[in-house]
Amino acid sequence: MSHSHAHTPAPVHGRPAFPARNRGDSGNTPGVVYTCPMHPQIRASAPGNCPICGMTLEPVTPLAVEERNVELESMTRRFWVALALSIPLLVMTMGPMLTSYDVSAVIDRTGNWLALPHWMPATWSQCVQAVLATPVVLWAGWPFLERGAKSFRTRQLNMFSLIALGVSAAYFFSVFALFFPDALPHAFRRGHELPLYFEAASVIVTLILLGQVLELRARSRTSSAIKDLLNLAPHTAVRVGANGAEESVPLEAVAIGDTLRVKPGSKVPVDGVVIEGRSSVDESMITGESIPSEKMAGSKVTGATVNQTGTFLMRAEKIGADTLLARIVQMVAEAGRSRAPIQKLADQVSGWFVLAVIGIAAVSFVVWAVVGPAPALANALVVAISVLIIACPCALGLATPISIIVGVGRGAKEGVLIKDAEALELMEKVDTLVVDKTGTLTEGKPRVQTVVALADHTEASVLGYAASLEGPSEHPLAQAIVSRAQENNAATKPVDGFDAIVGKGVSGRIDGHAALLGNTGLMDDAKIDCMAVNADVDRLREAGQTIMYLAVDGRLAGYIGVADPVKGTTAEAVQLLKASGIRIIMLTGDNPVTANAVAKTLSLDGVKAGVLPQDKYKHVQELQQQGHVVAMAGDGVNDAPALAQANVGIAMGTGTDVAMNSARVVLVKGDLRGIARARTLSVATMKNIRQNLFFAFAYNVIGIPVAAGVLYPWLGILLSPIIASAAMALSSVSVIGNALRLRAART
Repeated sequence: MSHSHAHTPAPVHGRPAFPARNRGDSGNTPGVVYTCPMHPQIRASAPGNCPICGMTLEPVTPLAVEERNVELESMTRRFWVALALSIPLLVMTMGPMLTSYDVSAVIDRTGNWLALPHWMPATWSQCVQAVLATPVVLWAGWPFLERGAKSFRTRQLNMFSLIALGVSAAYFFSVFALFFPDALPHAFRRGHELPLYFEAASVIVTLILLGQVLELRARSRTSSAIKDLLNLAPHTAVRVGANGAEESVPLEAVAIGDTLRVKPGSKVPVDGVVIEGRSSVDESMITGESIPSEKMAGSKVTGATVNQTGTFLMRAEKIGADTLLARIVQMVAEAGRSRAPIQKLADQVSGWFVLAVIGIAAVSFVVWAVVGPAPALANALVVAISVLIIACPCALGLATPISIIVGVGRGAKEGVLIKDAEALELMEKVDTLVVDKTGTLTEGKPRVQTVVALADHTEASVLGYAASLEGPSEHPLAQAIVSRAQENNAATKPVDGFDAIVGKGVSGRIDGHAALLGNTGLMDDAKIDCMAVNADVDRLREAGQTIMYLAVDGRLAGYIGVADPVKGTTAEAVQLLKASGIRIIMLTGDNPVTANAVAKTLSLDGVKAGVLPQDKYKHVQELQQQGHVVAMAGDGVNDAPALAQANVGIAMGTGTDVAMNSARVVLVKGDLRGIARARTLSVATMKNIRQNLFFAFAYNVIGIPVAAGVLYPWLGILLSPIIASAAMALSSVSVIGNALRLRAART
């Protein structure tokens, strides 16, 4: 049975950063698009039900404040009314089996003084049963009957098809038997009693309503991780005018380029850069890291993070839907609606499942009617209704999407953004991880690692000469030397006769002294003897450092080693990944000496240096052709082709937008330990999905034959439709409850 549906998506002209915070009485939030958790192709501009499976449509993006759940309110109200009417109905029909007090007989005796119409040969108790059951079925159960009827009209059979058939059969047959008992074959009667199933129809509706209430409540909890993030967004910002005046404005009024003041204890309103002041900012809800991040002029700050001790001015750079928080929410919401390959199995089975169940119910009815014990037709009807109710496929349909939603939300809380469900499934199967070096394994920002002073020079003087010569340069190595000189308070002086020698270094005069800073080639040209330090320099080069010699007045004054340091968390991440059975191969455009030094330090399984972007892409292809499931981690524009080609592309959140758009997983902090977390989360989620599918299949494999009466010849067990409806409701709740365990999964 196909799940295609010609449902036109509601046009979405723009996406606000955070949808409206409250809802009107209708439950409709302007500008919010609703979709089905099980069929994300369905789009609607107002709350309602999925035309394919009948499930309640949910907002595409979770709202910042808990919205008024009109569906939950309605189902809860219907449940309590149904329960209040079903309890006395159940006592009337089953009371004599449990006690000696026959409520039905009392009702009949007290009603003798008022004669029933001559055309109604029923008793007063039977009439009371009909009165109690009618509002339960026709009002409380109306949503199920309506959805079931719609499923037959559209030929999109679903769980409500079976519910509507079962409840309708029990109720309308009982109504017919009440008013036209003489028209019933004798095989329907138990002695002189009318075969009424009002209590079955009522209790089935009540139990299904209970299951719906529990399911709606549980489903609302699956996006709690996203709502936690949404609730971090501040409502206002303090804007500083051109004259220095400060005013509090709504967050929506902040524009790009505005100067904002962030006070101690308040939240950073939008993404931007610090332009004045210093502070530490708690970014734990975005990055998963508990240690506050120090911020100063030039530092990037992220909206919704919490400022701690200091105060600072910032310039707004990204607002609304462009902020990191809004992008996280959107990516996670989209991932929760995406389809994992394993879900295709459940979809294919569910597609034909309803038709098969209707067929089994029909065959069961015929078998019981022909060879079953008396009253044959009554028993046949009970069996058919039980089969229809117990086989409701809601648990099967919920098994995968609920786990995906919870798993993706769990990852978001850890700073691991999984952009689609297939990536979450594939992470479990990855056996090879290809990583870029710069910005992925390393910090991506060269730093001075070694300063060696010779003769009568000191480290401070060596840094002072070097920083003076490199001051005007924007080269990363030059910037690293200038930064180190500033940290060490090394004095810089004006340079006369500055000259840049392409490919070798720079020269100039400082305080009348001739100074040279550069590589071996520059020293050779100037006839500077470096033989005495060659052994130490070679050792530093093998460790991945780039060496720059400093000569003053024709003599070697010292040398400086600069390297892009390995991130402090990289070694731990590599150990975790290798322990999980993943091979790690580094591809880098850097020189072989530096690349091999990093690979040796981290004990990587392979390294290729001097690799161009297209070579990274081809290497990933080669690994895939060898049968490997490949994940690629990178942060730059040059990594984008390889990220897109890999089975799972993983981008550093500290990298470029091109890389993040090409990848299927984004590590907000740029910490490789996030890959280990994603791997652990994938394993836990897939295990959870398999458990859910097992529960759903096992439940139906066991439940349908029992409902059909296969145990009756040996054990005399005939399942009541009431028990069947309770089991059906509990199966859905158990699947949701199992999925919610992922919220506490260790990553």
